[in-house]
Amino acid sequence: MSMITVLSILATAFLLLYFLLLLIYRYGWIRIPTYSEKQNEKRLQTYLSVIIPCRNEEQHIGLLIQSILKQTYPTRLYEIIVVDDFSTDNTVEVVNNFDLPNIKVISLKDEFEENDTINSYKKRAIERAIERAKGELIITTDADCIVQANWLKTIASFYETHQPAMIVMPVSICPTSSFIQVFQSLDFICLQGITGASVYKKLHGMCNGANLAYTKIAFNQVNGFATIDDIASGDDMMLLQKMARSNVGEIMYMKSKDVIVETLPVNNVHDFLQQRIRWASKADKYQDKSLFPVLLLVYLINLGLLATFLIGFFYPLFLTAFFICLIAKISFELYFLYPVADFFNQKKLLLFFPFLQPVHIVYTIVAGWLGKFSTYQWKGRLVR
Repeated sequence: MSMITVLSILATAFLLLYFLLLLIYRYGWIRIPTYSEKQNEKRLQTYLSVIIPCRNEEQHIGLLIQSILKQTYPTRLYEIIVVDDFSTDNTVEVVNNFDLPNIKVISLKDEFEENDTINSYKKRAIERAIERAKGELIITTDADCIVQANWLKTIASFYETHQPAMIVMPVSICPTSSFIQVFQSLDFICLQGITGASVYKKLHGMCNGANLAYTKIAFNQVNGFATIDDIASGDDMMLLQKMARSNVGEIMYMKSKDVIVETLPVNNVHDFLQQRIRWASKADKYQDKSLFPVLLLVYLINLGLLATFLIGFFYPLFLTAFFICLIAKISFELYFLYPVADFFNQKKLLLFFPFLQPVHIVYTIVAGWLGKFSTYQWKGRLVR
């Protein structure tokens, strides 16, 4: 059997496996029931604690708080806890200007000194907030986000209806005409679709800390971030996987347009790569080992496509194989993405999807490699 035949068989097997995985994700996403707070006719009474860890976010934190204060949920039933992570700008001053009884500010500099022995300031910030939170249900979001008016009301309704230990919720990036912003929006839609499908089908644990809720009891039952606090990020997925392993209660995905949180895209290629390298750096640290084979499969497919393309300059047959595989890959990914993009009202972005494939292939390979063997910058700190 020739080397070309062996490579062809392997490539076909990997692609078929990938296509099957996408079909499972699409089926899972479509099967998630859409939720509306109107489905719960009882009078809501859950007290909520919204936690916002932030560092140097004076340009964004005010807009987020304003969107929270416009909630249809009664003010007496929620509090906002902002945890300042050694900001060097006017973040704290912006928050204090609201001067409302249900808004609290915790400064990490009052808790301990900034030093090199702490690798995860964000986890420390969330822990400090939860210690002082009055809420039965903890909700986390990021300072550069905007929430909708029915956000808290829908979360409380879903929680009182189903009583889960954790609620995973959708996050959206709203792009401008910038190339890098359109690219990351499409990439994010894909991640959100996989997140919803995997949580609903209980395939593997994924979530985003920009829109996540869990009970204070469940957090304390798993001893918070203990055993995962040496990793810089992972306050969301690693906590989810820890709760799943501890069986503290059901973990559910809420598919509702009323709870979509909008987050800002990064503005340049450097910041985008730093973000994705940070995400990739956790791949081999997840407690849920079912996720690693999926990440590895995606990486190998993209690496194989790039290798096939480069070899094609010397052997034209490989170039033909590259375009056949690429068209097949794009077709199946669009089939998976269409209902997800429809939910987020971003179907028009799919027009750019085929043309961004070459960039996506290269970025996946680079970010995956650097995530394993490189350092990255996060919030002005060098993380190893």
